[in-house]
Amino acid sequence: MEDLKATTPCLITDSYKEYYPSVCSYIYYRINNWETARDLSQDVFLRLMDYKQMLRSDTVKYFIFTIARNLRRYYKKQEITSYIYDHAITYTNETESLIIAKELSLLEKHKLGMLSDQRRKIYTMNRFEEKSISEISTELSISPRTVENHLFVSRKVVRDFIRQCI
Repeated sequence: MEDLKATTPCLITDSYKEYYPSVCSYIYYRINNWETARDLSQDVFLRLMDYKQMLRSDTVKYFIFTIARNLRRYYKKQEITSYIYDHAITYTNETESLIIAKELSLLEKHKLGMLSDQRRKIYTMNRFEEKSISEISTELSISPRTVENHLFVSRKVVRDFIRQCI
């Protein structure tokens, strides 16, 4: 494990040298603006550092282009959101809040349908049936720690999915 940590900065540096021009071209091809493409390419490699524990020389290229694709989506969403807020009358009322809550609930249930049966069952029992970890553990005949792990993973998956959709 120590060798991996020692080589990660080199791997990121080498990847930057090797893939920066390709990433820059990849982004430029989609947005048609070199200055923005260069900025976004820099952001790709900054975000790559968040994944340093998972990087290997055979997977780094995959991470780089996945980050580039997702980063482009992220900034596109930011532009759209900014435009909407700049050009629309913003107000908050109870009806709007209810609609937003309903949409978030639909997103949650959509992602819930993609989880494994066990995770979906545990998440549903905890979230919608308001059962405790010990109640779920007893009912499903599994250890409380297993229930906690399933809840942790399923909550993270649902949260990340909703965050991407917002």
